[in-house]
Amino acid sequence: MTALLPLAEARSLVTSALAAAGANPAMAALTAEALVAAEAEGQGGHGLSRVSMYAGFLREGRADGTAIPRVTHQRGGAALVDAGHGLAYPALHLAEAEAARRAAEHGVAFIAITNSHHAGAMALPVRRLAQRGLVALAFTNSPQAMPVPGGRRPLLGTNPVAAAFPRRNAPPMVVDLALSEVARGKIMLAAKEGRPIPEGWALDAAGQPTTDAKAALDGAMLAMGGTKGAALALVVEVLCVALGGAAFGFEADSFFAPSANPPRLGHAILAVDPDALAGNDAFLDRMEALVAAMLGDEGVRLPGARRDGLSARAEAEGIAVPAPLLTQLRALAHV
Repeated sequence: MTALLPLAEARSLVTSALAAAGANPAMAALTAEALVAAEAEGQGGHGLSRVSMYAGFLREGRADGTAIPRVTHQRGGAALVDAGHGLAYPALHLAEAEAARRAAEHGVAFIAITNSHHAGAMALPVRRLAQRGLVALAFTNSPQAMPVPGGRRPLLGTNPVAAAFPRRNAPPMVVDLALSEVARGKIMLAAKEGRPIPEGWALDAAGQPTTDAKAALDGAMLAMGGTKGAALALVVEVLCVALGGAAFGFEADSFFAPSANPPRLGHAILAVDPDALAGNDAFLDRMEALVAAMLGDEGVRLPGARRDGLSARAEAEGIAVPAPLLTQLRALAHV
């Protein structure tokens, strides 16, 4: 059984649930906006299913519900945002605003975020920046899950990357992907159901390839594309952590294990104003030439197009929420 919730009702419910767990009004509202937007785009793993986990982080002190992000260092197009150990979304909101303002002034902006938390769907801030005419990329690290190139023990997070590119009279082209071969949630589901996983997804605790899902959860996930994907995850780790003084993945406790330690993760947003280079018209002309070439092959779907369609449908019809999840959300919100 599922219930269709209008997006405004879903945001209100999630806001109440997070506020009841200790989030301040801005944190509760911005987090709710991000989670409901992810759910509407079909990204359930970063949507309403996260509310209970976030509420637990707030109650246990792993996330500070009173935190207010602030810019602590800045120079020209660069700035550092300290999330203050709060949930990530207020800091991402501030970083997005800083990126837009500084890119407009300087042509390019790089905003690092430190002392932050789980960041969810990174496509959301870059899409909004692209809707303002900016090319935007976003990165985040996460608790250790994958080995470095040639390694066997987990050191790097799955370290998602998102990018968005403005288009002329069309929604931005948006790319959003984690750098693991497969989402950890698929391995967790296989372990729960007692199913094997394909070889190439993970290593066991001894660093050996495994098809045993439970052994994989005690070991390490593998990067997509092997050594090349692991190297890219290493790049993201440095961009998100070393520049902002955040915690590396191997220094952060797993989100899926009990802990009272704030993860202190890092994120980064890069924004570029095309008008500072070849110019907006030239950029948009080149984008449309690329899109036309891509769509010349039958069956090609532009990155982000499916999410745009699902989001528009959810705006009109609401989102389908399984009855057990809805009951959980209402209990968290005390309604």
